[in-house]
Amino acid sequence: MIEKQKQTSLSVHPFESNDLNISFEFFPPKTDKMAETMWQSIKRLEPLSPRFVSVTYGAGGTTRERTHQTVQRINAETTLSAAAHLTCVGATREEVNSVAQDYWQSGVRHIVALRGDPPDGNCYSPYPGGYDYAVDLIAGLREVADFEISVAAYPETHPQALSAEDDIDNLKRKIDVGATRAITQYFFDVGVYLDFVERARKAGISVEIVPGILPVTNFAQVVKFSAMCGTKVPDWMQQLFEGLDGDPDTRRLVAATTAAEQCRLLRAEGIDAFHFYTLNRADLSFAICHILGVRPCGDYA
Repeated sequence: MIEKQKQTSLSVHPFESNDLNISFEFFPPKTDKMAETMWQSIKRLEPLSPRFVSVTYGAGGTTRERTHQTVQRINAETTLSAAAHLTCVGATREEVNSVAQDYWQSGVRHIVALRGDPPDGNCYSPYPGGYDYAVDLIAGLREVADFEISVAAYPETHPQALSAEDDIDNLKRKIDVGATRAITQYFFDVGVYLDFVERARKAGISVEIVPGILPVTNFAQVVKFSAMCGTKVPDWMQQLFEGLDGDPDTRRLVAATTAAEQCRLLRAEGIDAFHFYTLNRADLSFAICHILGVRPCGDYA
């Protein structure tokens, strides 16, 4: 007689949504069609009650204006708190301060302060009469108003840093002059992030270091961009996405599962905040948040 095996089931315990702080990043659209897609994504994610949503900032004048318009519209037409990106590129201190003052007067209380990169792809050099680096920008913003200030952190080291230690030192300088939070460049190896946080703590950095999460919508583009910003794409990811270039439905399922597993591993290590790089598309970020236990709140529930 064959003994009947006991059936086992996988128990999934989503984390309570009130344990998590989530945030989303968008970029200002260039066309009306892109604007419609972005706005649909914002409205799709709004019911999840993120801590804030951020809007990126380019060096060109038209891009700056699109950022400002997007931030203003989010604040005016949604329940969300918008954080505006601000960089050192292509503007004098007076011009940057004026933008910051306009944000403050319009109700924006949160700035993501970055050095920024030149739009032409050349090596960075300080703009004449401008803020030289992010640490200088942060100090200047502190003189303008009492902003909440988030800054960038690089688990795999900024490509232009002299060393990993120098990169940590630069982050500490940004915190010491007034930054209140660090948000990391995206990464795929959880161990790399955990090691970075440990080194930052040993260096005396005590603010929260929020992991940046990138759901992969186009693997080839991610590989290309990762090579530019110094993010390692593991071999296992290459294998997961292999053969899916012409199969967007399966690719989205793999992308959601991969990012959700990354977040689950981070949650197991006590991480309670995630910043999602949405690329102006909501579905993957919404699905990942659902897996993590985040549900629509209040009137949206």
